[in-house]
Amino acid sequence: MQATLAPSSNAAMTPRDRQLLAHPPYAEATIPDQFRRHIVDYSRKEQPGTILVDTNSRYLYYVLPGGKAIRYGVAVGEEALAFSGVATVGRMAEWPDWIPTPEIQARLGPYPARVRGGPANPLGARALYLYQGNKDTLYRIHGTNQPEYIGQAISSGCIRMINADVIDLFDRVRPGTTVVVLGPGQGVSPIAAWRS
Repeated sequence: MQATLAPSSNAAMTPRDRQLLAHPPYAEATIPDQFRRHIVDYSRKEQPGTILVDTNSRYLYYVLPGGKAIRYGVAVGEEALAFSGVATVGRMAEWPDWIPTPEIQARLGPYPARVRGGPANPLGARALYLYQGNKDTLYRIHGTNQPEYIGQAISSGCIRMINADVIDLFDRVRPGTTVVVLGPGQGVSPIAAWRS
């Protein structure tokens, strides 16, 4: 049994994306096949258009109609730092600037107060800002300049995707999209059966 590999076309990339990603300032990583973009069967109750993150398995699902989903490999937050719960996409940005929080500065810094958007920026090509009500949770679904960590629990809590995948996801969602994040220890979710 195997999944159907979703087309990974550059069609959604803008000329700016192509220019900035042509010579990234980081090593290209080989993403293991199970963390590459796939279309899979999806048996949970979330409505089409919902994003679900399974932090145990390191997958993000974008729910499609007809019992299908696009499954992307992700890097998730270390257990003590990870976000879980239900949020909405409150804001979306292309090549966003990164403003490290005081907590990140204290734990990982020193960083500049603002890192301009671009391929060296930790937020990568796109960012979806997760809100609960009208409040920014400070957690994001975003690209990465460290693709070698896809499939690991290594981030400061955000959900990282390779830049091509976050561009693909970004083009599918809208502000207000529901995001469900299953936290560590909630068990491996029986979400997707492999599709042949």
